[in-house]
Amino acid sequence: MTDPAMPPEWREEEYRFMRVALQLAARAASRGEVPVGAVVVHQGLIVGRGCNAPIARHDPSAHAEMLALRQAARRLGNYRLPECALYVTLEPCIMCAGAMMHARVARLVYATRDPKTGAAGSVIDPFADRRLNHHTAVVGGLLADEAAAQLSGFFAERRRQQKQQKGG
Repeated sequence: MTDPAMPPEWREEEYRFMRVALQLAARAASRGEVPVGAVVVHQGLIVGRGCNAPIARHDPSAHAEMLALRQAARRLGNYRLPECALYVTLEPCIMCAGAMMHARVARLVYATRDPKTGAAGSVIDPFADRRLNHHTAVVGGLLADEAAAQLSGFFAERRRQQKQQKGG
């Protein structure tokens, strides 16, 4: 069943994958982490999941994408993921973009842009650099409003809590 409002370039299963990523982002937020969630899909099945956890893990590389890539690589028994797509709620940073390229991820689908650290076109775009030897296909905007609202709500709540702590 296809929603008539659904852009023709998005398939229903892509919405399903991004909704799982949004649920993972909500899990990160409930733990005090920036709400970003990611899933890696291989042949229509989710093989890797991740939500931001750098605070809890004391690990600057514990971004949602990195955790999902690690799990997918273990499950598939290969550090290369050439037949995989990664769905993530926020445009990846340069670290995560680099990991995707090294893993040979075929396709990146992200929800909302990151105007401060986005490495899929907002600030920098290694995916478009033809000097590099792997070129992941990139598309953004899937469930962008939902992901942006999730992030905005998280940071608004964080600011509110900081203001309360300062007695204001």
